[in-house]
Amino acid sequence: RSEYNMALGERRAQAARNNLAAQGVTANNIRVIRYGEERPAAAGNTEDSYAQNSRAELSY
Repeated sequence: RSEYNMALGERRAQAARNNLAAQGVTANNIRVIRYGEERPAAAGNTEDSYAQNSRAELSY
């Protein structure tokens, strides 16, 4: 399950990157970093905390 989640997070991050590039953001200005379970946004085992942790954070 851990490998699946890591791959899912990577695909999610790449999809966000591709979307930004399609909107005109220069690819060199986009950096993808996947934190996974090491840096959750919300603690807990509820559906709400899972939803908050399935995210992409942008800094521009």
